[in-house]
Amino acid sequence: MSDPERDEAAAAIVEIDYRLTLVELCRASAAREDEVRAWIEEGVLVPDGTVAGEWRFAAATLTRARAAARLARAFEIDAPALALVLGLMDEIERLKARLG
Repeated sequence: MSDPERDEAAAAIVEIDYRLTLVELCRASAAREDEVRAWIEEGVLVPDGTVAGEWRFAAATLTRARAAARLARAFEIDAPALALVLGLMDEIERLKARLG
């Protein structure tokens, strides 16, 4: 099973209504807390809540966090570059969906 397929399967296991804490998201995505905070600042990840101590993340965010962690490590890119890369990847997926 390839990494994206495994990530989707892992996200599917987490209940749809379940919200992860920052610590849980970091553990599950193998990302450091400072990385996740930087990704949030750049808009890569969007938590529920406005206060860091109350942040909760939808289960689907886990897939994106894992992708972010993988890209950041593989290409040694910082949070702004990661936001750009993931934004472009999102746009490619939207365009593919439009083409059907």
